Amino acid sequence: MNARPESPDQLEHLRSLEQEARREISETDAPQALVEVRARYLGRKGSVSDLLRSLGGLEPTERARMGKAANEAKARIEEWVRQRRTEIDQEQREHALSGRCQDVTLPGVPFVRGRLHPVTRVVREVVEFFVSMGFTLEEGPEVETDYNNFEALNFPPDHPARDMQDTFFVEGGHVLRTHTSPVQIRAMTGRQPPFRFIAIGRVYRHDLSPRHSPMFQQVEGFMVDEHTTFADLKGVLYAFAEHMMGSGTDLRFRSSYFPFTEPSAELDFQCVLCKGQGCATCSQSGWIEWGGCGMIHPQVLENCGIDAARYQGFAFGMGLERSAMNRHSIPHIRLLYDGDVRVLEQL
Repeated sequence: MNARPESPDQLEHLRSLEQEARREISETDAPQALVEVRARYLGRKGSVSDLLRSLGGLEPTERARMGKAANEAKARIEEWVRQRRTEIDQEQREHALSGRCQDVTLPGVPFVRGRLHPVTRVVREVVEFFVSMGFTLEEGPEVETDYNNFEALNFPPDHPARDMQDTFFVEGGHVLRTHTSPVQIRAMTGRQPPFRFIAIGRVYRHDLSPRHSPMFQQVEGFMVDEHTTFADLKGVLYAFAEHMMGSGTDLRFRSSYFPFTEPSAELDFQCVLCKGQGCATCSQSGWIEWGGCGMIHPQVLENCGIDAARYQGFAFGMGLERSAMNRHSIPHIRLLYDGDVRVLEQL
């Protein structure tokens, strides 16, 4: 089938989107609103990103020309966002300083006793739980090689699943790890089963939408033995859910796809804020996505030098912020990292 010719409206549409973005950016007067404007145009489901994905059916020369134009437009929009953010920061500083008046005769503010951050509490509790179940703790660097973060986990260089993870790239061909799964590769390479590990730490994704954070904490667990099954995985996860969220916690497993597990499932827990009735925190669904899980793909085991015909294992991973939000009824993830001491004072 011949590729369809370029639509004469595509370039005009791109220019129109660029002008709309420039107008909205210039009219924005708050940092969070600026983040939302950027996400509407450059986010994973943004207007310019959608246009880029639609270029696959063009002739190669036209696709290259339109791709170049779209990337140049994205660069200009990014620069306008950066400039406007600088202007907003300056305006806010000037406003804060303009009305400041300090009375040096007032008594000083007493020191307040510090508290652990909600996520720190959850991290310590998660480690304690899994150590009690016989798991050992493994660590890995936050700046990872492309091989450990993607290729060894069954993400070839041209695999479309890489688009599922918005990545921060670092000079020298490295990345800020997008998940804790590279620790799987480091922990399993050079060792022979049986073993069970957890990995816990910060991960990074270039996702600036209002409901997400570009940095968050994740826990990864994996176990490999001759007779490990999906039933073992479910047993561990049900025990973990009841430990974190209380007895009788309701879970559901939804069939999904991950390159490094097969079969794979998304794991949800029932929203404790609305008891499954639907609210803003759970997007009216009654459920909150907790993480992903599945049986480790045989190719991943082979990449680590483990005989996939003899051994099999499971893996799971989830963000810890959602556990902290659930535990302390915090409605938005951004509140955990805004530096607002009221988040700590409620604990």
